[in-house]
Amino acid sequence: MAADDTATGTATDVFEEHRGFLLGVAYRMLGRVADAEDVVQESWLRWSAADRGDVREPRAYLARVTTRLAVDRLRQVRARRETYVGPWLPEPLPTDLHAPPSVPDGAERVVLAESVSFAVLVVLESLSPLERAVFVLREAFGFPFAEIAATLERSVPAVRQLASRARSHVEERRPRFEVDPEQQRDLTERFLAAAAAGDLPGLLAVLAPDVRLIGDSGGKAKAPRRIMGSADKVGRFVAAIAQQGITGLDVALVEFNGAVGVLATSDGRPHTALVLDVADGRVHSVYLVTNPDKLARLAP
Repeated sequence: MAADDTATGTATDVFEEHRGFLLGVAYRMLGRVADAEDVVQESWLRWSAADRGDVREPRAYLARVTTRLAVDRLRQVRARRETYVGPWLPEPLPTDLHAPPSVPDGAERVVLAESVSFAVLVVLESLSPLERAVFVLREAFGFPFAEIAATLERSVPAVRQLASRARSHVEERRPRFEVDPEQQRDLTERFLAAAAAGDLPGLLAVLAPDVRLIGDSGGKAKAPRRIMGSADKVGRFVAAIAQQGITGLDVALVEFNGAVGVLATSDGRPHTALVLDVADGRVHSVYLVTNPDKLARLAP
């Protein structure tokens, strides 16, 4: 039987206080909102059934439970992704880093936004489940090594090694750039205007020479099934899409994963989510999600 929670609030109150944080951990681990919500729901079931009398720090306890469940879930979904049709991208996560009072200010907010960006989540896909867990807990949320070691049931030296390997891997494939949000918006608007007009020179003006376009359709919609590289190929592909046109398509700027993105809707239903990875005044990656399963949660 669970201990009396009256001194620190009911079990539900305590859990709800940390739900947003737990979803943040699970989403960064799994890249899909539905999987993250399933993990958090399982965490709630375990929390509600636990003997909470000995739990001095609910946040740490819940983080431990959620991380372990996320590691197990990640191992399961990775097996399914081996048969996924085409490239796999994270589910676009609507964010607004300016409004919620619970979001920290300053440098911590920047770190949280970076850790949930498409570019970083794509790189995290290439880490092992344990490396990913260590990276998320350490780099995104600043957990001490001792606490991460207890969570993963590993020694502190082993966790430090995992952290070093994961950090090196991420930094090698995703160098840090200081991106001005206004520059991000400006380049997104210029890309969108050139794309809508089928303006190839306009597209080439904003695309980096080695730009990549990664499309995720899951075999259920239209998108390239291979990663497309070079400004000329990406520019011609985007211009060709605009020339084909889609009846009833409405386009709006939104915020996905901490950055300005584009949501296209058709007849009131989400059709395409687009996020640009911007650095040095150019677009270096174009992430295109058309898989309806990953767009269902996006409101027009």
